Amino acid sequence: MLYDILQDEEFATILTNHATDILYYLFEKNQEFSILADLKQVEFNPKLPQNIYEKFPEFILFALMNYTYESARLHKGVLEFEAGFGSENFGAVVRVPVNAILQIIVDETPIFVNLTATIPKRQTRPKSSMEALLSNPENQRFLKKENKD
Repeated sequence: MLYDILQDEEFATILTNHATDILYYLFEKNQEFSILADLKQVEFNPKLPQNIYEKFPEFILFALMNYTYESARLHKGVLEFEAGFGSENFGAVVRVPVNAILQIIVDETPIFVNLTATIPKRQTRPKSSMEALLSNPENQRFLKKENKD
């Protein structure tokens, strides 16, 4: 059942909308925060040098504080901000789709968790071996017939 819920686009939309509302709330309150995001869905402009990018984990934590927070904006489902990376503080604009945010964190405490952020979209639930077998009408003959005595 959990797999079905996490695959459900309606549920993913609910969580994305909730994350968007929380981000707008934090901006309204002028509250700095961090996000944990799926690196595969994050864009950097300009692209980061390979020696910096290859050191990032699969899920990356961005602390939106000071200038990074001041540069942040939320537009059309994407959180965008400027940040510096590596010892040379290589500057880039970071674009994170809201649906790629796994956590929103304030004062080291997660205030939002999105369990659907890492689930590949539009997959169907894997069939059980019995469902796969019975999906072919020719295999109906393998079912036990009820005895109607």
